[in-house]
Amino acid sequence: MRLIYALILTVVAALPARAEVDIQPVTSPGGITAWLVEEHSIPFVALEIRFRGGASLDAPGKRGAINLMTGLLEEGAGDMDARAFSRETEALATSLSFDVSDDALSVSARFLTENRDASIDLLRAALLEPRFDQDAVERVRGQVISNIQSNQKDPNEIARETFDKVAFGDHPYGSSLNGTLETVAGLTRDDLIAAQSAVLARDRIYVGAVGDITPEELGELLDTLLGDLPAEGAPMPPRADVEIPAGTTLVDFATPQSVAIFGQPGLAQDDPDWFTATVLNHVLGGGGFESRLMTEVREKRGLTYGVYSYLAPRDLAETYLGSVSSANDRIGEAIDVIRAEWAKAAAEGITQEELEAAKTYITGAYPLRFDGNSPIANILVGMQMLDLPTDYIATRNDKVEAVTLADVKRVAADLLDPENLHFVVVGQPEGLGASTPPQE
Repeated sequence: MRLIYALILTVVAALPARAEVDIQPVTSPGGITAWLVEEHSIPFVALEIRFRGGASLDAPGKRGAINLMTGLLEEGAGDMDARAFSRETEALATSLSFDVSDDALSVSARFLTENRDASIDLLRAALLEPRFDQDAVERVRGQVISNIQSNQKDPNEIARETFDKVAFGDHPYGSSLNGTLETVAGLTRDDLIAAQSAVLARDRIYVGAVGDITPEELGELLDTLLGDLPAEGAPMPPRADVEIPAGTTLVDFATPQSVAIFGQPGLAQDDPDWFTATVLNHVLGGGGFESRLMTEVREKRGLTYGVYSYLAPRDLAETYLGSVSSANDRIGEAIDVIRAEWAKAAAEGITQEELEAAKTYITGAYPLRFDGNSPIANILVGMQMLDLPTDYIATRNDKVEAVTLADVKRVAADLLDPENLHFVVVGQPEGLGASTPPQE
């Protein structure tokens, strides 16, 4: 068993540099593009499709329509109601899933080679001919409403939604893609049809495929599956104006422990300093128990069970965020320590030892993402959406290794803004005053 385990680790660790992660750009006869990694050892294909725009394309006054529509794509299509669609999926041993964020609607399909055509026909029906039967609409609407009501009682969700409102205002990023109780209750079948045509269009498709399929077969599959979608969807929203004020927003909530989301403007993933910022963040708050924030806030002072920071680039805005929770009588101290560590890193950068440890972790963790057809298909789509080259997998770790101590010090000074780091605190903190009113 030890030998087998060692062999598995060796195979996984070598994946990004191995020749079989050979990305082939494919263009269908109808002009639809995709990236393919052929792997014929198992008769199985993973297909990942994303439609850029996602829930940000909700029409004015219809917030939540694209989220509700997405939840209904597997609730009946063509001549199959929800039960018949589910039975057919199970009979084919096919996995279909649909998800949506503010930046993309994602479609994931997993199917056996012998059932490829039937599985694609099923997925095609879901994308082009969703039924939106009234009983299914009301069932999924009820699930969404229940989720919204649950989020209204969850301090973490309250903090997140409040911070988004502070940061993004009236931009779609500033409100929950779930919508509100009022907007979701008012959505009609016509709204769902409009939402479908807004986001499921050929001008915003990105496809990754991994497994037992040739480029020629994938090209035919793409035209069959996606060729009859509308040529164009709704216009993309403008970039968000990220205007995060200095100070603190308090949201009163009866709980013995306050929850805080903190953040400032960030940087885009295609920024030349992205990998330097990634190393910096790993040291500051992204490295788990090895990070400075965890050491100072948890280990030395016992103020929290966990504190984290992370770069949060989105298609239309970039932020640098973090989260912490602490007892109401200690959250103020936790915030002071976080600000102090933000300021220390901005002024001094990091140490050589921290730099080397961060690079070792970041480069060592990267191969572990390539642990199957599905994760690789997901990575292929993400690379395309970021306009990365096909050799990125082989060169990514080189970019991390190239980061120097001087690079980190420069980026820390430019990026970190301790004076304007904004905190949204949900709870009943003691001795902590608000400098920004709660967002309605």
